[in-house]
Amino acid sequence: MTDAALTLGVLGSYGGRNLGDEAILTGLLSDLRHLEPNARIIVFSRNPAHTALAHPDVEAVPWEGVSRADSSMILGELDLLILGGGGILYDREARRYLRVVRVAQERGLPLLTYAVGVGPLSDGVDTGMVRETLARATEVTVRDQESQMVLEEAGLLNPVTVTADPAFLLEPEDFPASWLREEGVPVGKRLVGLSVREPGRAAERLDVDGYHRLLAQIGDFLVHRIDAYVLFVPMERDDIRHSHGVMSHMTASHRGRILHGDYSPRQILGMMRHLDLAVGMRLHFLIFAAMVGIPFLPLPYAGKVFDLAQRLGVPALRGVEREVEGPLLAEVDQLWDDWEARADATAQRVAEVCEQARGTSQVTRGVLESIRSRSLTQAKAA
Repeated sequence: MTDAALTLGVLGSYGGRNLGDEAILTGLLSDLRHLEPNARIIVFSRNPAHTALAHPDVEAVPWEGVSRADSSMILGELDLLILGGGGILYDREARRYLRVVRVAQERGLPLLTYAVGVGPLSDGVDTGMVRETLARATEVTVRDQESQMVLEEAGLLNPVTVTADPAFLLEPEDFPASWLREEGVPVGKRLVGLSVREPGRAAERLDVDGYHRLLAQIGDFLVHRIDAYVLFVPMERDDIRHSHGVMSHMTASHRGRILHGDYSPRQILGMMRHLDLAVGMRLHFLIFAAMVGIPFLPLPYAGKVFDLAQRLGVPALRGVEREVEGPLLAEVDQLWDDWEARADATAQRVAEVCEQARGTSQVTRGVLESIRSRSLTQAKAA
């Protein structure tokens, strides 16, 4: 056992064709390969075929609609179950993942939460399951302070380590200008990236028509303010429909383009280098903008986006309602004018968060060493 490769399981919101979740998985797997080059890695995925195609060096298995007995068989092959990363522990969703975790814990399998996002948690069932399962975890790491506070309010007494989103570990891939031309995007012109999202379970209170009109105002403003084209960057497929919704309200819709190609997270990170400015709702779109060093303005629809803005020291108005149109346009205007003065300070904050993301790796290393040490002790006793 001590010389054998470990078998590691990874459970998260993977295989759903969401570029943010896939960025998390890409960063997490890269870290695990660095720590355990020979490990056998099994990813529990919503779409195992998609996950296996994107990551051919791992095994991908389903977990939704799988019986307890079948889950137990797969979990029985693991040395460690890694829960996360990403925002998966919230009302009505947490219980789905934690059913699998409970089966693992019944088998005595160690659990590590990897830079997981937590909240909102107000449902009694989900809150109780989070508290009870994470109380038995070997280590608990979360991606932001808001998640730590939610766990404390849920009654978790374990130490919680705050790190950062695994997407901060990514390295960009080249995204040639020719790919933009193929998408109908003019090259050599100022280019503003815009990110929208569907309401969904993570943003149920969004007024769709209201935020469509608000983002259209931002797009039109930037077209005229800096003579730019607006490129909508979908982070999942339904974002395309909402991008069209925003464009339908723009008076300068002829200056709008939507990215349609099927790109990897590292490629989208590389694409961000072509942008002059980014305004967006999607968390990982904003993380990518921060990583490549362009001016960016978060549009917080949820606490995790506001937390990112605070962490990086950038302005962010609360909410995306039409009532904030005036202050928001003023903020966009100031962002463009003041970026040169802000850039160095923001870059320093980004570097600090990237270092915090590597903190998850240090915790994971300790857990893996503990597993190997325990296995050595058991082998000697045998």
